[in-house]
Amino acid sequence: IAKGKIMKIRYYQGISGIRWLGFILAMAGVYILSGANTEVQWIGWSISCMSCSIWLYAGIKDQDIPRALMEFAYLCLALRGVYNWIQISG
Repeated sequence: IAKGKIMKIRYYQGISGIRWLGFILAMAGVYILSGANTEVQWIGWSISCMSCSIWLYAGIKDQDIPRALMEFAYLCLALRGVYNWIQISG
């Protein structure tokens, strides 16, 4: 921050509860995926898709394009994970 400038701290109204849900889902998805049980990986990837969708929405709502793009990229990869799991097990 430049000297003499005041940094604004955003207070997000209306979507703070959904942010906590996104965080909890992200932690649950990572926990399942890091367990190395291949039979339930699809659940971890599916939870990750839900979490990314929430964070993508929050990024768009906040007009934070870099974060929204990062979440969109991870969402695409999570969908790829679900698809690959279905292909291997099917």
